[in-house]
Amino acid sequence: MQLYDLTEACIRNGHSIYATLQLNLSAMHFEPYNNRIVILSHYLCSRNKKYNIMKPYIICHMMASIDGRIDCDMTERIGGNEYYEALEQLACDSDLSGRITAAMHIALPEPFHTDNPKPANQSSFYKATEAKGYSIVLDSKGKLKWPGNNIDGKPMLVIASEQVAQTYLDTLCRQNISWITTGKEKVDLTQAVKMLNEHFGVERLAIVGGGHINGAFLKAGLLDEVSLVIGAGIDGRKGMTAVFDGIDDKNYPTTLLKLKSMERIGENSAWLRYNVIDTTNPSRP
Repeated sequence: MQLYDLTEACIRNGHSIYATLQLNLSAMHFEPYNNRIVILSHYLCSRNKKYNIMKPYIICHMMASIDGRIDCDMTERIGGNEYYEALEQLACDSDLSGRITAAMHIALPEPFHTDNPKPANQSSFYKATEAKGYSIVLDSKGKLKWPGNNIDGKPMLVIASEQVAQTYLDTLCRQNISWITTGKEKVDLTQAVKMLNEHFGVERLAIVGGGHINGAFLKAGLLDEVSLVIGAGIDGRKGMTAVFDGIDDKNYPTTLLKLKSMERIGENSAWLRYNVIDTTNPSRP
């Protein structure tokens, strides 16, 4: 059994796991200690070698038709509860959605408005509550209003750019919603995930869409894994968003993957998991 598979099996079975980051990557191993399993690995957190930062282990988890489209109404017709079953097995403490997905499924219909749009103009954070995990929304300009301060039982956390209005951040504070600001014109994803790990204790983060936020994390080189549930259906409509979308650079290089596992899930769906190959260390699984 591979180390990653063993670690995940332990998480699913409720064992205590302690992650210790190694300086010597070649010495990665596991050993029993005091009736617990000690994992000496980068499983719960990982180091992004491109930017030399500590960050959560980040998994892009999506459901798509066999032609790679992710329209929510369509995916609901081609599958049952497979997407959520797979997400639960990934054992991520936190999840992150983009603004468009959040506007469709979480936010209030009317947008946020302020008569004082003076921007925050600083990288900062506010921790409204201590939690084991967060439901995170990326809302760069602070356009969305929220009906409450949690999503499916997890406390909310909003990530915005430094151009967000200070009055928006003040509103979040009054609602007891945590927030992060980073990036001068748009959210600096690299710094955002570093702050999630450092200040909020996020160790395993599921990126749950949509296609443009998936593409942004891909382009930033922050993904460790792709988890894809393929439903038994074809979309075929022109212009529908794909699993990874929105990268305008026609010369953007192909991202190489390594198949980690595949299984049937639900009645007619397939669940594929891939490790993203680290181009700075292609031998790493």
